[in-house]
Amino acid sequence: MRDRPLRVTGQFYVFLLMIDLQTIWSALAEVTDPEMPISIVDMGLIYDVRCDSGHIEIDMTFTAIACPAMDMLLADVREKVNALPGVAAVKLNVVWNPPWNKGRLTEQGRDILQSFGVAV
Repeated sequence: MRDRPLRVTGQFYVFLLMIDLQTIWSALAEVTDPEMPISIVDMGLIYDVRCDSGHIEIDMTFTAIACPAMDMLLADVREKVNALPGVAAVKLNVVWNPPWNKGRLTEQGRDILQSFGVAV
């Protein structure tokens, strides 16, 4: 994240916080599945993150259409990203294409699930 000065008048300056994608991805990595200690990033649930002047748009999916944790995870994502300095608005898009599959797991995600006895 970086500060960028914006001159308002000859006497006063306001600093706009500019947020970067890595900061957003790091915040998303702190959102975990409610049943296992695995982040939604390691699960491969985040398909894309876009940022334009503090307006964040996130495409994400779930492992199943009837995922019981869907509302909870959407709220957690919104809360984490909205808490970042420089964020003006967050738009979440739930996408189903392409469908989630275990190939979207990160290496760390695979290790975590295997440590809980989940075959991946």
